[in-house]
Amino acid sequence: MTIDIDQLIQDDPLGAVVHQIARVERGLSHDRIQEVAQAVLRGPTTRRRVARELRDNPQVLVTGGSPSIWSVGKLLAALAKTGAQQLARPRCCDCNREILSLCSRKGGLWCCSGCTRPKEECVGCGMLAYVRTRDRKGRPLCQRCPVDDDPAEELVDLVVGVDPGLSRATVAEALAGCSLQRAVRWRVAWAVLDRPGLLTGAGHTAPTPSVLTFINALVEAGATAVVRPGCARCGATEHLRAKQDGQRICWRCEEEARAEDCSGCGNRRKVSSRDDNGRPICTDCWRSDPANREPCTGCRRRRKVKARTAEGPWCERCSPRKDQDCSVCGQLTWCATSRATGEPWCRNCRVRHIRCTSCGTVSPLKGGTLVAPLCAQCLNPDPDFWDRCPLCETTWQFGTEPCQRCLVDLKLGELLGDGTGVAEELEPFRRALVAVERPDHAMSWLTKPKVRALLTALGKDPRPVTHALLDELPAGKTLNYLRGLLMATGSLPARDQRLANLEHWINQKVAGRKDLAERRVLHGYAIWHHLRRLRERVRGQQVTVDQDQNVRTHINAAVQLLDDLAGHGMPLGACTQSEVDDFMAHRATYPTRTAHFVRWAVAHRHAHNLTAPATRWAGPSGPHDEDRRWEVARRLLHEDDAPIADRVAGLLLLLYAQHVNTIRHLTVDHVQRDGDKPEILLGDRPIVLPAPLDALMEELIASRRGHTLVDAPGQWLFPGRLPGQPLSNDQLVIRLRALGVNPRQDRGTALFTLASQVPAAILVRMLGIHRSVAVQWQNSSGGDWAAYAADVATRPVRTRPAN
Repeated sequence: MTIDIDQLIQDDPLGAVVHQIARVERGLSHDRIQEVAQAVLRGPTTRRRVARELRDNPQVLVTGGSPSIWSVGKLLAALAKTGAQQLARPRCCDCNREILSLCSRKGGLWCCSGCTRPKEECVGCGMLAYVRTRDRKGRPLCQRCPVDDDPAEELVDLVVGVDPGLSRATVAEALAGCSLQRAVRWRVAWAVLDRPGLLTGAGHTAPTPSVLTFINALVEAGATAVVRPGCARCGATEHLRAKQDGQRICWRCEEEARAEDCSGCGNRRKVSSRDDNGRPICTDCWRSDPANREPCTGCRRRRKVKARTAEGPWCERCSPRKDQDCSVCGQLTWCATSRATGEPWCRNCRVRHIRCTSCGTVSPLKGGTLVAPLCAQCLNPDPDFWDRCPLCETTWQFGTEPCQRCLVDLKLGELLGDGTGVAEELEPFRRALVAVERPDHAMSWLTKPKVRALLTALGKDPRPVTHALLDELPAGKTLNYLRGLLMATGSLPARDQRLANLEHWINQKVAGRKDLAERRVLHGYAIWHHLRRLRERVRGQQVTVDQDQNVRTHINAAVQLLDDLAGHGMPLGACTQSEVDDFMAHRATYPTRTAHFVRWAVAHRHAHNLTAPATRWAGPSGPHDEDRRWEVARRLLHEDDAPIADRVAGLLLLLYAQHVNTIRHLTVDHVQRDGDKPEILLGDRPIVLPAPLDALMEELIASRRGHTLVDAPGQWLFPGRLPGQPLSNDQLVIRLRALGVNPRQDRGTALFTLASQVPAAILVRMLGIHRSVAVQWQNSSGGDWAAYAADVATRPVRTRPAN
């Protein structure tokens, strides 16, 4: 079978290398050749380059002579050590000797170490020989001419003179720790003696890295006058591993200096590899290139390589991991080693945000435990230990990439900007979003496609940001949430969005009637009756869900009746009683609401000679379980296993018979203070809160937190998940039922008990309920307060003593 070598190089470069070598070498098995090639040639780019070299220059396998690429020589040397018989070993280009260990090259040709090392004239004996060492002036010396001038004592005297706090033994120990080779230690001593300024700030000009090791050892030993070497470009005191223009620089500046424009993405980044044409490729482009994927040792699929072991490459899913106990959460899972603590921590803890138990700030977790987490500044207060954000220079972090807060600011400027900056009315929204406690949550929200589309539309629209402008955007939950954020941050004026949505819905329902007479009837019923009464009832307060649903149900019932009559070709004015009765008995979805519309139509002369029964409230109904009510109340008062907000809400319902909708609309202004005792205003007169409910209320006010992105609870005692809105009615009912509170039954029991013990007039003033409701509850409970007014009149009048 003929093998297409070009296609094999593209699909499996390692297999192509093994195939071409196996055609020459018969003494090694195919698996052995593959094992050696896999160990020597790391990465698909190198393997493709070697495979193409063997295809274009196959005689190198027999002759072992260069020119050829470096990786081919390394592979031939490794195979020769393994026992290859037919393959030639690499040969020196000068002396033509076989090279046992390929370690040098000259002009692109392989050469042995003897031919690579130049011979120089020794200053001691004058002979032309290999250089063994050099003297203080840098002149060559051969092996037969050693240097006897030991500068160690002179160096110790110099350092002790610069920093008297160091002992001579400490300086000698620091010098000995530079290197095991005496020649290297002497070069360090000579460099410092010739240039004492290396100790006091000029360390970045050190001629050899061992000088930096010596200076750092002195600083770590407690030197005060000796200055740790800093990068010549950025001043960082980290490991200075590179040299540029004769000065030492850190690894970040080295990578920046060696960065090139990536041939894939075009960005100027660190070169991870080069393509087949020698063009630079960054890490991301190299990893995303399908040609660089390799068969995983575990699943045998071609995937991105996550790790390499003796068995071969591994993908992300199959990569072998060693589970450890996380030092933060204690979970047994795969862990990395923290640079801050040196202890293992899991992936979840590396991205966890916490409230620091030391300073109280919300920031990324860097140490401690879940019970006592610590932020970066509290874990290690040394500013030199941490990296800083290059934009704000305030975030303590690992790495010099922008922090999450600055990334949020940049993202908002990109989405809201129109080329000239962000609109003035959107600046409060931008500042609030940048200042959130959890910038990672803000970034996650900004990356959602619908959010990006809405913010981009706002930023590009030249008109001022108003509610009318938002109404033109696609409606949905995302728009409602964005509108709430804009109102909560002051970028938009406050508006009852539920009432606005109701008005828009009513206008659509009215405009949908094709018959002008029906449109006039529905317009009068929906707008002049229900909507007008709703505005008078709320009096500037927020429309509740129940009020909104009640109006919608009434209007839907009216529309359903009008549609049924139109289907029979009968206008509302010609409708008969039999038609109304038949509709309400068989086809009406909301019979009681339909009856209300019929009565309104007759009263406003849109219909004639029609009657519809009205359903009246028959008063309170049971059962009333007083023992259960007090049992749940005692549990909420004294057991702290439930959230404080849920306990307070349940107690207001059980003790003061407050409706769920009333509870969720309470604000901090409803809680007042008369001396040392807190009071709550539920009606016209405040009620003194007894212990321990008073302590629970104060704790709720102090600890309440918003559940929105900007974390602004406002004035609400029970803030909800929509910005500027209280907790929803349905959500509060769910949370109360989880505590064992049945809102409807328990409120009825509380109101029944209070009505039997307190006069109706007091209930109205204290609890804020309607007079007729209080009277009906009092009558149902059997409370007899007919003589209450006369009893109050006969009480003696208390007069305040004169000051």
